[in-house]
Amino acid sequence: MRKRIFSAMVLAGACAGAVNGLLGAGGGMLLVPMLSAFTSLEEDEIFPSSVAIIAPICVVSLLLTRDIAWAASVPFLLGSALGGLLAGLWGKKIPTLWLHRGLGILILWGGLRYLCQTS
Repeated sequence: MRKRIFSAMVLAGACAGAVNGLLGAGGGMLLVPMLSAFTSLEEDEIFPSSVAIIAPICVVSLLLTRDIAWAASVPFLLGSALGGLLAGLWGKKIPTLWLHRGLGILILWGGLRYLCQTS
């Protein structure tokens, strides 16, 4: 049984890496429910663990990409760093239910935006 769970965790990680690598984001959307299903992590440990898993995946994707528009990316990088810092400081004060709902709304908004987008 432990071998099956370990294999499922590795497969979930591979799927998260593939989604993140192909789409540039989204691996965490797979990891959060998988961490909840396959581990005994508490709710307040799942999101940070997901970020810790996604960070190296992002670095690998970055290293394999050669078409980076640094001039356009740097302002977003600075803002993201500030947002991450603030979320790290205040994140534990936000109820987990609100975080789940916020993530759900963002996922729905992004999905609808892409579904309604015309080429």
